[in-house]
Amino acid sequence: MSAITPHYRTVQQLLQTQSFAIDEYQREYKWEKKNVDELLSDLLDKFQSSFREGDATGAVSTYEEYFLGSIIVSKRNGKNYLIDGQQRVTSLTLLLIYLYRAAKAKGLSVAETIAPLIFSDNLGQPKFNLDIPERLAVIKALFDGAAFTPDGKDESVRTMHARYGDIVQNELITELGDALPHFAYWLLTRVGLIEIATGNDNYAYAIFETMNDRGKPLSPVDMLKAYLLAPIDDPDQRRLANDGWKKEVLDLLTFGKTQEGDRDASCIKAWLRSQHAESHRVGGADATKRDWELAGTVFNRWVRDNAGRLNVGSQQGNLMRVTRDFPFFAKAYKQIVAASETYTPGLEAVFYNAHNEFTWQSTVLLAPLEPNDDDETVRRKIAATATYLDIWLMRRTVNYVRVGYSSMSYAMWSLCRDIRRKPLGELVQVLTDKLAKDDVTFQGHAQKGRGGIDRLALNQFSRRYIFHLLARITAFTDAGSGRPDPFPALVDRNQKNPFDIEHIWANDFAQHQGAFATAQEFAEMRDTVPALLLLPADVNRSLQDQPYSYKVQKYASHHLYTASLSPSAYLNQPQFDAFRTRHTLDFKPFDDFSKDAWAERQRLVGQLVDLVWSPDRLQAFLP
Repeated sequence: MSAITPHYRTVQQLLQTQSFAIDEYQREYKWEKKNVDELLSDLLDKFQSSFREGDATGAVSTYEEYFLGSIIVSKRNGKNYLIDGQQRVTSLTLLLIYLYRAAKAKGLSVAETIAPLIFSDNLGQPKFNLDIPERLAVIKALFDGAAFTPDGKDESVRTMHARYGDIVQNELITELGDALPHFAYWLLTRVGLIEIATGNDNYAYAIFETMNDRGKPLSPVDMLKAYLLAPIDDPDQRRLANDGWKKEVLDLLTFGKTQEGDRDASCIKAWLRSQHAESHRVGGADATKRDWELAGTVFNRWVRDNAGRLNVGSQQGNLMRVTRDFPFFAKAYKQIVAASETYTPGLEAVFYNAHNEFTWQSTVLLAPLEPNDDDETVRRKIAATATYLDIWLMRRTVNYVRVGYSSMSYAMWSLCRDIRRKPLGELVQVLTDKLAKDDVTFQGHAQKGRGGIDRLALNQFSRRYIFHLLARITAFTDAGSGRPDPFPALVDRNQKNPFDIEHIWANDFAQHQGAFATAQEFAEMRDTVPALLLLPADVNRSLQDQPYSYKVQKYASHHLYTASLSPSAYLNQPQFDAFRTRHTLDFKPFDDFSKDAWAERQRLVGQLVDLVWSPDRLQAFLP
């Protein structure tokens, strides 16, 4: 086995002089938003524990190191094939692209240090250091800041594009501020991993199998179980507790449409944070991780360190946690996962927040629960809290307020404390009062003095939320008019012909030159919500350059919100008539979609938004 060579590599050492390929039969790039969020949070925490305001970039050499784990590489035919580590190396590449673009935009010299780790000159030929042919187009587009459409591409390409969007949304650059170059240099020189390299494929796969099949260290879940079971002296009680724990863990790992290898740990983190985290780290140099951070990382040690407060360490207390609390919160967690994956009557808001990829949802939804709650009370508490989050989140996104993992951490800890173990009636009142006092609404942001739904337009940040908003008002109109609720179909990106955002005005200023003062005014108004719809992708593509007079005829056969631009939508539609009358909605058709028509449509959007995200929805969950 002398052909096997392990080396510790910093990120810079790993990527500076070599590129990586994968074999065709390797699995796809699979990382989810939560994986990216957790990596960024861990990196930022470790960096901030060393960084001090005023440090020169050279001080980075004394900062604490961060270990990313190991990768296995098979070297053959002049290439480095990743046998294990594709997920981390790909995610690291996406992060480097993001840092490169941010540093370049700020004119920072560190951009020139990052660039060769992503892209290099190979004897006059450009070469990306993640050398996987089918993924080069998306990497190049992200590196260049060019437009890229992932629809129709393979799973890895779509996932890479989505995860890069999550990195952008995370607000890492805002959090770092002037420390951006320090963080970049720290990432390159103080973050590293073990590269296990061999020129023999058989050796490489033998190492991979050994590391993944045998000799695995105990997971934090295993260690927590051992700690909780140890004080139980009665062998029968300990055996029953152990069997119950194993059953809950197995259910968590195998439950749902998408089975996740760490869902047991995710559930326990959510349970402990939501129910027991009393403190949150205060940002800045030398800041110490507190309950919220520790319960979300080294939770087994955190439980041991807080045994008295958590009432563990004794047979009676541990039995209660293992046989009552864990099964109760695991059941509720699975209910949240199920409603996140499948549009469930009564729990639609859970699905909405999952579509908006709000990572903190599961943690927050467990906060008001008590193990004595019956099933109906649990369902109502989850639904009420998810509805609050739906309203709270969308108010912020229409005002361009970031809602990423790191930026929302403190707010979600604070919310969990405010609603923790509240009776249902008190919970609804607390959430209602919070919305009433909120300084961010669909009309604007009180502190910024501007914004709101009237200023919302397509850009890199807002696109996903505008898509969500259009799907919601489209579904609300159909369901309110007696038709089936189409929301799951509207947002399903895996169907053969998914829905896309349609611009009512064709991208041709010449068609509208008399109606708009400048091309810029036209372009800006064209991207606003009143000038947008959702249509199936093939229809959207076929209509792109057509004038409104042609488009509106095609709109008539689609969902009512879209069809309502056409006079035919108002013929023989008694339930649509009743819906409009009931809510006093200004639906009307337009022969010509002029600026005046746009203004009327804007008023309608505002009316629908106020209904769809009305705080009055919370009252429906009272007993």
